[in-house]
Amino acid sequence: MSEENTCADTAANSSAPSRRSLIGWGGAGLALGAVAAGGAVAAVRTGDDAAPVADSGAAVAFHGAHQAGIATAVQDRLHFAAFDVTTKDRAELVQLLKDWTAAAALMTAGHPVGEGAYGGLAEAPPDDTGEALGLKPSRLTLTIGFGASLFAKDRFGLESRRPDALVDIEKFPGDNLDAARSGGDLCVQACADDPQVAVHAIRNLARIGMGKTAIRWSQLGFGKTSSTTPDAQTPRNMMGFKDGTRNIAGTDTAELDRHVWVSEKDGAKGNSAWMTGGSYLMARRIRMHIETWDRTSLQEQEDVFGRDKGEGAPVGKAKERDEPFLKAMKPSAHVRLAHPDSNAGVKILRRGYSFTDGTDGLGRLDAGLFFLAYQRDVRKGFIPLQRSLARHDALNEYIQHVGSALFAVPPGVRDKGDWWGRALFS
Repeated sequence: MSEENTCADTAANSSAPSRRSLIGWGGAGLALGAVAAGGAVAAVRTGDDAAPVADSGAAVAFHGAHQAGIATAVQDRLHFAAFDVTTKDRAELVQLLKDWTAAAALMTAGHPVGEGAYGGLAEAPPDDTGEALGLKPSRLTLTIGFGASLFAKDRFGLESRRPDALVDIEKFPGDNLDAARSGGDLCVQACADDPQVAVHAIRNLARIGMGKTAIRWSQLGFGKTSSTTPDAQTPRNMMGFKDGTRNIAGTDTAELDRHVWVSEKDGAKGNSAWMTGGSYLMARRIRMHIETWDRTSLQEQEDVFGRDKGEGAPVGKAKERDEPFLKAMKPSAHVRLAHPDSNAGVKILRRGYSFTDGTDGLGRLDAGLFFLAYQRDVRKGFIPLQRSLARHDALNEYIQHVGSALFAVPPGVRDKGDWWGRALFS
């Protein structure tokens, strides 16, 4: 988790394909030609009604050079899911990715999946689960990633295509990782301003993938803890401190090119050429010892972070965005250790969310930060940064990393003929 440097595009009108002309979503899948093409206006179906996006709520363009949900302005809610691929058939996996792409393009534009939640054959399950009927697009973005296990030998013939940067993450001091909340062959990050829209998206993708994938673990998130719009108010984490003051802006193309997007040079060796325009996502479930923190004095809380709790100003400064004087902070202060100046200029783009998942059975909240960070190469970003934090950060007394996964996030879907992961399987 980091205050400074850890933790941090709409499809057009579409005609729903007939169930009579296509095999169901769980079979051969929807033809990509039926998916909405990119455009400035999208129709949002509410029964038989349609309304322009401008009048019905924001939609984010699905097609583009990069996947939406990375540099996109961070939405309020998250449903993140990691999947195990259960099919052993490469062709089935490819078709699944095509089907998922088609569904994602529809849902991000505010359309139901396929023929919708009702009105089809009474003898067959509906194409869409229906809980998002009547809801706005809510800036829904869907972002896919591929885990290292997908590239394992004797699975799908992808072992020679595994990028060098898709490494096995080491165990850091203090980690208490739960295998049931770590790893995964695939991941889908659904972000939206309405939690039901985000959950609907993951639910439908899981339904489409039934028999070919199974959810390994998932995480709901609320209250974004990092922002890609630094001109807006900085959000606060569950400890009450502003988080993401120096996060990379989603509009800063130079910083994104330098720290987030994989370049042609990165893929020059050939095994990762398919990742050009993509990024690497580090996901960490970080449990906060809320009860211990809440009994800690204000002075110690501020010393732990290196910022004041009210304004968010660094030690000795008046305003949140004043340039910090790192040597004025304690050597173990989180901000000091996570700052780019303490890490050879390393920056990562954070999109983290808070979570509360009931209690741990001992009367304590199971709460904390679901850390999501995008970067060009974790070997130069998250890994050296976390090595330093794990050993020296005063915040470690109050947190513990309990889940971990790294995913290669491919470039965006260029047009209606493209699909998630096409370059990898070509």
